Amino acid sequence: MLAVRSTESGARVVTVDRPSGPGVRVQIAAAGICGTDVSFAAMGLRGFILGHEMAGTTQDGRAWAVEPTLYCGACPECATGDVQRCVAEGHGVLGILQDGGMTSELAVPEYTLLPLPGGLPAENACLVEPGSVAWHGVRRAGLVAGERVAVVGGGSIGLLAAAAVRRMGFEVDVEARYEHQARAAEKLGAGRTHGQYDVVIDMAGSPTALTRCAELARPGGRVVVVGVYFESASFPGPTSLVKELSYINAIAYDHRDGRREFADVAAMLAEQPEIAEIVITHRFPLADATEAFRVAADRSSGAIKVVLHP
Repeated sequence: MLAVRSTESGARVVTVDRPSGPGVRVQIAAAGICGTDVSFAAMGLRGFILGHEMAGTTQDGRAWAVEPTLYCGACPECATGDVQRCVAEGHGVLGILQDGGMTSELAVPEYTLLPLPGGLPAENACLVEPGSVAWHGVRRAGLVAGERVAVVGGGSIGLLAAAAVRRMGFEVDVEARYEHQARAAEKLGAGRTHGQYDVVIDMAGSPTALTRCAELARPGGRVVVVGVYFESASFPGPTSLVKELSYINAIAYDHRDGRREFADVAAMLAEQPEIAEIVITHRFPLADATEAFRVAADRSSGAIKVVLHP
């Protein structure tokens, strides 16, 4: 079967054996290309099948989203529901330095599976993972009624964050680099940034984005950092200090209060199918993954979320 492997020369389509180890076999229906995947390919990391945004079906015909976090379930972090912060040996993420979902079939631990609600087809359910990253960041902000919220970054996770803010009952504005991203945000009910905000969410993961977040935050405001930084990033010292800004980091998604954030996002996508219609802009067969990665890396081309279909 085909798979997209990370190699020293980028993401490449290769032939691999079907999984033979333990776990539930999932026939992958869709795998999203994340900005992290694009970065891994550009960095030349090698030795694993890419893909942590995935959904598919099992042999009984049931459709699932795969929550790629691997955790022990017993350490102090897991006990509080913060499974993304598991400290046990063997924790990790499918598709990040170990085989993931850009392939035809994958064996996964049963606990990673989330049944899809009616109204959310598996072909769109690869959005549950990035949507959960966005949802977690918004929850970490601790929004209070009446607060103004801005998102810096108009990529797929930024747009999904805007959808999450709206879902939680707040208005939101989005600052996007490209006009097609700004138009997509408007279709999701978001405005364009103006003035200052109680909460600003960094979904871009760049030094310029952090600077812009500090500029948009009101004195005493909060900046939530969701964007991924592969190197050290400096917060905007003078502005942050003068305004006494608080910085909150957010990574992945949790199971706090007895509920998976994956489930909340799946419900949102099922009840608002227009989100997938707006965010997913390109679809490619798995065999055309090289071209799909090229499109995903070129945001100026109009791409937001690029999806592979085995």
